[in-house]
Amino acid sequence: MIKSVKGTRSGLFSRRVLASVAAAVAVTTIAACGSSGNDPTAGAGGGNPVASSGGSAAAAGSCPALGTTPDYYPADYSKIVDASKAEGPELTIYSNTDQENWAPIFRDFQTAYPWITTISANNLDSDEVFQRVLSESATGGSPADVLVSNAAQAWAEYAETPNALSVYESPEVAKLPDFATLLPNVYTMSTDPMTIAYNTALLPEAPTGIASLAEMVKADPETFKDKLTSRDVGGAFGFTVSHAFTEASPDAWASLETLLPSARPETSSGTQTEKILAGEYVAGFFISGAPAYPVVENSGGLFEVVFPDDGTVVLPRGIGIAPAAPHANTAKLFTDFVLSCNGQKALAEGGLTSYREDVPTEEGSHTYQQVVDAVGEDKVILAEYELVPEAEVEEFTAKWDGLLGQ
Repeated sequence: MIKSVKGTRSGLFSRRVLASVAAAVAVTTIAACGSSGNDPTAGAGGGNPVASSGGSAAAAGSCPALGTTPDYYPADYSKIVDASKAEGPELTIYSNTDQENWAPIFRDFQTAYPWITTISANNLDSDEVFQRVLSESATGGSPADVLVSNAAQAWAEYAETPNALSVYESPEVAKLPDFATLLPNVYTMSTDPMTIAYNTALLPEAPTGIASLAEMVKADPETFKDKLTSRDVGGAFGFTVSHAFTEASPDAWASLETLLPSARPETSSGTQTEKILAGEYVAGFFISGAPAYPVVENSGGLFEVVFPDDGTVVLPRGIGIAPAAPHANTAKLFTDFVLSCNGQKALAEGGLTSYREDVPTEEGSHTYQQVVDAVGEDKVILAEYELVPEAEVEEFTAKWDGLLGQ
């Protein structure tokens, strides 16, 4: 059975949004063009069970040719295509997704729709995606076409704002599992697992889970003192994954009471992976697989990740169309593409985790089924995009930060 755990409302997120709408925020975008020739692939080699593509057989068949409209799409879908051409060659995405993750997706999307020559994609903090679009909308309008983030409760809170999203029902939804629709007009782009990451030079023996890591800390506390990293639960992302884990596994607090006093919080998985690789941290837990997989691939065996065998949180990465998207039809094409067989195949290549059953698995790609195969379906904790009371948020944060010594 897959455990589904509600997201949580972060008071910190609410206060930041209220503050951010008072002033405009400058936007710096990074242009990503499919003709750049940069085609990074993600995933680790060697014997790392997380990175291996083994465990689940490749799906039969292959994805349709790029640029082909599936026969289950509406008969008038060509109107969206024609309208996209009229909008011009650009698409702007506000997201918390690394450029390395995006590269194969942009490459194949631009192959399918070659008139889209410039895709600008920010790499923002999970909460900042929403803070920025709200700030800009309050001061004259936002250039954002598509919003992408896996901050579950921030998404849920943002979606409650009137006219926060464009209304669009993707024709791909009929081919996807129920959790593909997270909220009205918000879809699951990828299903990112939370891992334990570690520096193999400092920790030669791999932990297998949160309890396993806690036993290592008990056995050698000096090695781990201030050398573990956890995600800051004051942010939407960190709160959701940490809260989801403890909701599904209440007994895990015993392990966390051992781990957290030796841990230091960080606000992004990217920062955590960099510091683990550099040796500033021995290990970290609840590290998103999306930024971690490319590090595994490029570290020469120095950096590895595992799925916790006592519960692996899978956090859907949500995608929605901005309410006043300047390129609304291109945004629809992009949304449909990332949910399609071709789009899911490309995002798996880039280090994100695909979840369509008809996506052919390839060496180095990452799929939801691999997580299930690694830890068992009963140990998969699927975080939902729902809110819980503020009082519960405050109680959890106080307990967590108290163990950190903050």
